[in-house]
Amino acid sequence: MDNDKSYKEYLININTFIFDVDGVLTDGTVTITTSGEMLRRMSIKDGFALKTAVDAGFNVCIISGGSNEGVRKRLQGLGVTDIYLGAHNKIEQLNDYLEKKNVNVSEVLYMGDDIPDYPVMELVGLPCCPQDAAPEIKAISKYISHKNGGKGAARDVIEQVLKVHNKWNGNFDAKYD
Repeated sequence: MDNDKSYKEYLININTFIFDVDGVLTDGTVTITTSGEMLRRMSIKDGFALKTAVDAGFNVCIISGGSNEGVRKRLQGLGVTDIYLGAHNKIEQLNDYLEKKNVNVSEVLYMGDDIPDYPVMELVGLPCCPQDAAPEIKAISKYISHKNGGKGAARDVIEQVLKVHNKWNGNFDAKYD
């Protein structure tokens, strides 16, 4: 799949980022403590990009099947206010969010990595996934990041969109191309 050419035409229309958590903002693994707490790791670089997108006026939303409150606190600390945890039917949360923010589905970049993301990814303008996503998700993605989940995949797509909109850190595009 030659995803490098086809997805770029969509970037200018994106005003909303929606991300899954496990496998996208994390590497999809959990460390389980003796007390049963499940710990996740998130990339600081992804966090920087999420905060930059929020600060630049983009809509940023999280829709995750997981329900870890530590994840919510981390994302809220980055300025993300629309966080749906424990989502079992992600289309319901997507529709609720789009209505709340008055966003057209064609303006949404959604990054997911596994089967629960499939129905939402079929609907949005720019479905994306990390390099290590499930084959079914890669098959419907218009862009497959060269980065794995939890290792900069979110930053990859955010940076590309913000550059097209001239909102990536003072628009230093030449340094990063």
